[in-house]
Amino acid sequence: METLFDLFGGFETALRPEYLLYCALGVTLGTAVGVLPGIGPALTVALLLPLTYNFDPTAAFIMFAGIYYGGMYGGSTTSILLNTPGESASMVTAIEGFQMAKRGRGGAALATAALGSFVAGTLGTVALTFAGPQVARLATVFQPADYFALMVLAFVTVAALVGRSLLRGMLSLCLGLFIGLIGIDELSGSARLTFGVAELLDGIDIVVVAIGLFAVGEALYVASRLRRDDEEIVPVRGKVWMTRDEWRRSWKPWLRGSAIGFPLGSLPAGGAELPTFVSYGVAKQISKNKDEFGSGAIEGVAGPEAANNAAFCGVLIPLLTLGLPTSATAAIMLAAFQVCNLQPGPTLFSEAGPLVWAMIASLYIGNVM
Repeated sequence: METLFDLFGGFETALRPEYLLYCALGVTLGTAVGVLPGIGPALTVALLLPLTYNFDPTAAFIMFAGIYYGGMYGGSTTSILLNTPGESASMVTAIEGFQMAKRGRGGAALATAALGSFVAGTLGTVALTFAGPQVARLATVFQPADYFALMVLAFVTVAALVGRSLLRGMLSLCLGLFIGLIGIDELSGSARLTFGVAELLDGIDIVVVAIGLFAVGEALYVASRLRRDDEEIVPVRGKVWMTRDEWRRSWKPWLRGSAIGFPLGSLPAGGAELPTFVSYGVAKQISKNKDEFGSGAIEGVAGPEAANNAAFCGVLIPLLTLGLPTSATAAIMLAAFQVCNLQPGPTLFSEAGPLVWAMIASLYIGNVM
């Protein structure tokens, strides 16, 4: 009951007109920049971080939470319509979403992404409200063997994405591992696979990889056929909204993506990329329409988008209760807390309870917005 009273107190603060305005501003900015390739929620929060010097801290964090929520959702729009992820967590959405758009079902893909984001965001926020300390405690007892098992799960999932050829899946996995190893070795401090290029010492940003694989490739493909092929306008087939069959095929991936995204996002080695890949792999393995994957299966859009937004709520658990940021945006929000002379950790709820509960309440409001 104490949790409910604290949450109601947070709603009392978050529902004030000025804070509703900040929340709406954050969601609008986050959705707008989430659409732009390479400018995700992390960069937006970083650009707006100086606002914490002049704003009321509660208003600043309510707006930052809205930016994060909007950015996680906004990336799905260009992923589906242009095959260009707005941020790294939307990479998986582009696989099936763009194929649906090419078949004239872009409206249904956008609808299942929006509804999946709302369902998963709501469930994730409820879980954050009531199960945050318990999930965080579970994450702290993870041993090296558990992290190894989690990495093996990620590798198996990536290899399984290319279901028609195990060899291609393994080659893709090895290429990804090679790219991920570039930079400075954390144990020895020596340069690894940089080949003397100083710019590679920091490694290769996953956003750069996502844009290179999707946006640049799609732009070059369109440019190569610009003068040779007639422009084809893909008409909408059937209703712009989801059909009854698409509703039936979407609601289970929404719930499944929520169940996958939240716990994986709450792990100290989590983030939003791994849950989306796992959700896509699970949806592909248990779907009754496996032959549609690769050519526009709606489950491949609903599941990853739900996991993406549920993972965001999970990311807040280690940030607020342990002071551990598991994503770039969470790291910047940690800096914002420190600017306000607050240190996220076990004592944050007692030292700054009204601010934290107002931010959590704003997640419910921002999700509706």
